[in-house]
Amino acid sequence: MKQITKDRELLRRVITLSIPAVLAQVSSIIMQYIDAAMVGSLGAKATAAIGLVSSTTWLFGGLCAAAAAGFSVQVAQLMGAGEEGNARKVLRQALLCTFLFGLGLMTLGIGISRPLPLWLRGEAEVAKNSTRYFFIYACALPAIQLRHTAGNMLQCSGDMRTPSQLNILMCFLDILFNSLLIFPTRSLCLMGFSLPIPGAGLGVAGAALGTALAELVTALLMLYAVCFRSSSLRLSASGSWRPEGRCLKTALRLSLPMALEHTILCGAQIAGTRIVAPLGTVSVAANSLGVTAESLCYMPGYGIGAAATTLVGQSIGAGEEKLARDYARLSVLLGMGIMTCTGGLMFLGAPFMFSLLTPDPAIRALGTRILRIEAFAEPMFAASIVAAGALRGAGDTLVPGILNLASMWGVRITLSLYLAPRLGLTGVWLAMCIELCVRGILFLARLLRGRWLTERLV
Repeated sequence: MKQITKDRELLRRVITLSIPAVLAQVSSIIMQYIDAAMVGSLGAKATAAIGLVSSTTWLFGGLCAAAAAGFSVQVAQLMGAGEEGNARKVLRQALLCTFLFGLGLMTLGIGISRPLPLWLRGEAEVAKNSTRYFFIYACALPAIQLRHTAGNMLQCSGDMRTPSQLNILMCFLDILFNSLLIFPTRSLCLMGFSLPIPGAGLGVAGAALGTALAELVTALLMLYAVCFRSSSLRLSASGSWRPEGRCLKTALRLSLPMALEHTILCGAQIAGTRIVAPLGTVSVAANSLGVTAESLCYMPGYGIGAAATTLVGQSIGAGEEKLARDYARLSVLLGMGIMTCTGGLMFLGAPFMFSLLTPDPAIRALGTRILRIEAFAEPMFAASIVAAGALRGAGDTLVPGILNLASMWGVRITLSLYLAPRLGLTGVWLAMCIELCVRGILFLARLLRGRWLTERLV
C-alpha cells in the first residue's frame, strides 16, 4: 500500500510537469497543421516544395536541440544538487556557445540552400520554392538555437510553464505572420461588411518568413524569461561569461552523441525523402502531410520525455538513483498509455485530418492509407521517445545514438529500399512502422537494464 501511494505521488509529479510541455508540443503541431493547410491551399506543388526539404530542416533543428541539451542537462543535475550558482555559470556559457553554434549552422544552411533540392532529387517545378524556403529557414537558425537553449534551461530548472506558454504564443504569432505573408491582399465578408485584409502574397517563401519571425520574437521573450525573470537562474551583471573547460567538455560529451543521433535519424529521413521523391508529386505531398498529421499523435510523448529529463536529472544530481529509476519507468508507462489512445484516434480520424490539410483527393486518399499504417506503431514509438528523455536526464546519450543508428539504417532504410518499388509510398510507411516498433523494444531494454543509473555529470 505504501509503495502504491508513493507511485501515485511520483506519477502526479510526472503529470504535473508534463502537462505544460505536452500543451506546448500539441500547440506547435496545431501550428504545423494550420501552416500545412495554408500552404496546401496553394496546391500540391507548394506542399511538395516544403515537404522536399522538411527532413533537412528537422536535421538542423535537431542539431540545435542537441547543442542546448549538452548544457541544460548539467543545469538539471546542478539544481538537484542545490548548486544554483554553478547552474547560472553553465547558463552563461550555454548562451554564448550555442549562439555561436547557431551562427555556424546558419552559414552552412545558406551555403547549401541552392543545391539542396537537386541533391534530394526534387522535380524542377518545386526546386525553386524549396530553395527559397530553406534559405529563409537557415537565416532564422540563431534565433531557433537560442529559443531551444533558453527554453531547455527553464524546463531543467523546474519551470515548465513559462517555456510552454511562450511556445504556445509562438504558434499564434506564426499563424498571424503566415496569414499576412503567404496570401495576397483580400477581402473578408463579415455581417454584410467587406473588410480588407492586407497580404504580401509571397506563397511558400511567406510561410518560411512567417515562421522565422515567430521564432525570433519567441527567442527574445524566452531569453528575457531565463535571464531576468527566473527565480533560480536569473543573471547578475557581475557574473563571468568566460568558458570553462570542464563545462564545455561535459557539454560536448552529451551533445556529440545527441548530434550524432539526430544526424542519423534525419539523415535516414533525408534518405527516405530521396526514396519517396521519384514516386511523384502526390507521394511527396502525401508523405509531407502525413508526417505533419502524425505529429499530433506523438508530440505528447515528447512533452512527457521533457518532464522525464528534468525529473531524472534532478534525482541523479541529488544522489537518488532509485527515485530516478521510478520516475523513468512511470514516465514511459504514461507516455505509452497516452500515445496508444492518440494512435487509435489517428486511425479513426485519418480521413478527417487529411481533409483539413489539402483539397486534393489523390493526396487525401494516399495520406489516409499511410497514416492508418503508422497508428499501430505509436505505443512503441512512445517507449522510445520517453525512454530517450529519461536516459538524457542521466547523461546517457551515447548508447541511444547507437540504438538509433542500428534501427533507422538497419531496419527502416533497408526495408524502404525493398518495399518502395513494390508498394510505393505505402511500402515506405510500412517500413517506418516496423522500425518504430523495433526501436521501442531496444530503448525499453536499455532502460530496464539500469546501467544508465551510474551516470553523474556534476
